[in-house]
Amino acid sequence: MGTPEIAVPCLDATVAWADGRVRVVTQPDRPKGRSGEPQPSPVKARARARGLEVVQPSRLRGNEEMLAWLRREPPDVIVVVAFGQILPPAVLNLPRLGCVNVHYSLLPRYRGAAPVQWALIRGERETGVDTMLMDEGLDTGPLLRREVVAIGPDETAGELLGRLAAIAPGVLTRTLEELTAGAIIPSPQDESRATAAPRLGREDGRIAWEEDATAIANRVRGVTPWPGATALLAGEEVKVLRASAGVGRGEPGAILAVDEARGILCAAAKGAVWLSEVQAPGRRPVSGAAYAHGRRLSPGP
Repeated sequence: MGTPEIAVPCLDATVAWADGRVRVVTQPDRPKGRSGEPQPSPVKARARARGLEVVQPSRLRGNEEMLAWLRREPPDVIVVVAFGQILPPAVLNLPRLGCVNVHYSLLPRYRGAAPVQWALIRGERETGVDTMLMDEGLDTGPLLRREVVAIGPDETAGELLGRLAAIAPGVLTRTLEELTAGAIIPSPQDESRATAAPRLGREDGRIAWEEDATAIANRVRGVTPWPGATALLAGEEVKVLRASAGVGRGEPGAILAVDEARGILCAAAKGAVWLSEVQAPGRRPVSGAAYAHGRRLSPGP
């Protein structure tokens, strides 16, 4: 059970582990692109290319037809990676070995739909890939395996997700092998350390110059590529694609310097932020310096 691109490597790993005896559940086709035509999820596209049976329920809870489909050939295990729906008890209790979720954080930290993004926004220096046995809670089940990953100082959410998605198949395969052999003991999560990672909205990408410089730079990394960071710069709202914390003082939002290599330096509540790559409305991405030259920006309020 999975939907986005980051779930595809684990689909391939599951097929290899199960010797092809896999059925796939994914979200319904969604409108995408300028045409607005419904498009299959990446998981559906990959499953169809591999000749696998695919179903796309709009919901699982209360779906008797879906439950009957699952019971037709009761699965030994259900693997869940970024599926996008809550599994009801009738599904959770069906597989002999349980439902194994692949989660991109060090649980119980960052439970929810956007663990990688919030880890970056909060300035974490490490994250990882966890597998757990699912229960009725949101990412609350006992842990099975873990691989810790250091976060790069300039890494964006998209880049980090790509790295974690490449690591996840190995963690999942070892989990399934040990679970099948009865060689793994689930470990309960420490509820006192739990934090949430709710789904991001566009408002989460808005830069407030009243924050400190490090927090702003971390937010840009965490919301890239989606929902994307936006900032008011000299009266124009622009997308901020790359940013880093710098040194400087001034009225929050004021331009302090323009540098050919580092971009535009804007004052924050504490410190300053280098905007090294930006995108004006309806324009292509450019360096901060190129944007400043194009709009004839110079240091000032």
